[in-house]
Amino acid sequence: MTLNTAAAENPAPATLDADQLATRIAAGHRLTEAEALAVLATPDFATLPLVGAAGTLRRKHFGNTVKVNYLVNLKSGLCPEDCTYCSQRLGSKAEILKYTWLKPDEAVAQAGYGIAGGASRVCMVASGKGPTDRDVDRVATMVEQLKDEHPQVEVCACLGILKDGQAARLKDAGADAYNHNLNTSESLYPEICTSHSYQDRVDTVQQAQSAGLSSCSGLIVGLGETPEQLVEAVFALRELGSDSIPVNFLMPFDGTPMEGTWLLTPLACLRILALVRLACPDKELRIAGGREMHLRSLQSTALEVANSIFLGDYLTSEGQGAAKDLDMIADAGFVVLGQEASSPAEVARRLREAAHAASAHEAQATAGGCASGCGTGCGSAASGCGPSAAREPVLRRRGAGTQQGPNA
Repeated sequence: MTLNTAAAENPAPATLDADQLATRIAAGHRLTEAEALAVLATPDFATLPLVGAAGTLRRKHFGNTVKVNYLVNLKSGLCPEDCTYCSQRLGSKAEILKYTWLKPDEAVAQAGYGIAGGASRVCMVASGKGPTDRDVDRVATMVEQLKDEHPQVEVCACLGILKDGQAARLKDAGADAYNHNLNTSESLYPEICTSHSYQDRVDTVQQAQSAGLSSCSGLIVGLGETPEQLVEAVFALRELGSDSIPVNFLMPFDGTPMEGTWLLTPLACLRILALVRLACPDKELRIAGGREMHLRSLQSTALEVANSIFLGDYLTSEGQGAAKDLDMIADAGFVVLGQEASSPAEVARRLREAAHAASAHEAQATAGGCASGCGTGCGSAASGCGPSAAREPVLRRRGAGTQQGPNA
């Protein structure tokens, strides 16, 4: 059973009262499996009231703030793992940028674009199964430099499966958090990836926690999971104690085994987000990759339950324009965490001004070669490099690689 048909085939029990359930959870009740399945089975016509009920928990713990996060892709593609959903996987034919490690100055400059747009957390991500000790030292240098220039900004590293001592090295360098998603349920995992195990992922999250790093671990939905498997995955995150839960919506890249897999509807996405909020009422809930193409016009509605977003692009795919994200936050009546004194619309205005100034700077820099940070030296605007691509440098375009446009 796919998630877009769950509401039709499994109508919610008449006894499900979303407002009452949220009130009980606010008083300390722990969501049960039966209640979680009933949430996913909520009919379309009752989904917005469900969002409103779950939203009371979001408001209780996070008010009307939205935490803005920004991704810096330190190393793109060239991954030996076989995760079926990933455009960077071994054998992927997806049209993505591929490059080795950014230099520290390039990585910090990229982070600065997101910080200018209101990001209070920078996520430094590298493809691969896991880092070598030399890789960890390289990223630690980036973290130290970023913290020196922007001491108020949280830094989250995402480098894959960790070995002993690596989480502590990142913590010592100033990293605040470590991201490693469970992605899906343990029961479905062997169908999604065979080059590492579900337990490897759990172990890495626990290593990060043991080193004193805040754990960031979440999901990819739309992989073909059943409602039961989705509940299994959400409850596993609850048991793991993930502080931050990003929910990604599958982007079925051409050239991957998941190509052509479209199983979600906007309302189904809202039900999934409501489930996570009800299961983990006081945790940061982030709408992440694929929100533009799956939530579509309901993105701002999703902020009623989610309190965090990624600004701009994702790892290998385009995101909604950064200024548009900030306008969306303002239009929905929210404020950017850490910039409560400024409206998101004002932050968006400043971002546009910074973009115009940076365009002139990048145009001058690229006269002598590529300054986009892609690491290829190509200077090609078609690849997201070069002066003509610098019209909004806060968004380094990365090539969506799907049949459906990334902002559809």
